[in-house]
Amino acid sequence: MTAVRPDPIATGSDVLSLGRGGPTVQRIMLGTRLRRLRESLNITRDRAASAIRASDAKLCRMELGRVGFKQRDVADLLTLYGVHDPEARQEYLESVQRANEPGWWRAYGDAFPSWFEQHLGLEEAASLIRTYEVQFIPGLLQTPDYAEAVIRLGHPISSPEAIQRRVELRMTRQTLLSRPGAPKLWVVVDEAALRRPLGGKGVMRAQLEHLVEVAAQPNVTLQVLPFHVGGHAAAGGPVTVLRFPVPDLPDVVYLEQLSSALYLDKPEEVDHYLAVMDRLSLVASPAVDSVSFLEQVLADLT
Repeated sequence: MTAVRPDPIATGSDVLSLGRGGPTVQRIMLGTRLRRLRESLNITRDRAASAIRASDAKLCRMELGRVGFKQRDVADLLTLYGVHDPEARQEYLESVQRANEPGWWRAYGDAFPSWFEQHLGLEEAASLIRTYEVQFIPGLLQTPDYAEAVIRLGHPISSPEAIQRRVELRMTRQTLLSRPGAPKLWVVVDEAALRRPLGGKGVMRAQLEHLVEVAAQPNVTLQVLPFHVGGHAAAGGPVTVLRFPVPDLPDVVYLEQLSSALYLDKPEEVDHYLAVMDRLSLVASPAVDSVSFLEQVLADLT
């Protein structure tokens, strides 16, 4: 069989050395590269799975980047796919090592459910985060006291120590907004979230004042969706769309539920939610007017 050179995504060091996102993005990128190699050779998933002593379902999860990789499995797939060049193979195997490294959030493993780990990695890697919230202020913009009030609602019997760990995780997540190369955050907040007095008036006042401050950051766009708009395209729940600085990494839609989450990356699904977010942004108050709206809500608290 003629040796196959890695496709462009395989040799792009800017992609493979993407520091943000840690293992989550590395797994997705590696899985994408392996899938492309397989498809370019018209090798079925069944045949590839057999080569690594795995099921079709496991290979599918590997190609989607939803499980870890073993060096032996990747080496066997590279052999099957005709990648014999030592330098090319080594580059793949090094990416396996990066994909298996723990992210910073592992230190908070006791403070989040397993299904949230993928979101932490995707959020860390994103260049653009678009989110709509109807009930709460988005987690990336919450103050510690407000975050504690929100977390207590979902974990009413947790110990004070467990609550504090979750608050610390949320505050650590927020540091991505002020680091070099910070992502763009585009938020649409429903008026209901601004009016709901979580934690009491003092906590809400501090939270609203914080929103006014962060709205002035150059990488943050904050829009309010007022009640008078009536029904809107995102009726039903919060939505987050994450975009990445790598063309080959598709946008991901994150839909959080009470005890699980959905991660959507099929083009037709993502396009639907992007259209929803675009319509929300059009009917929501512009950013400048939204700051004035926040100030009015603050005045109403007195």
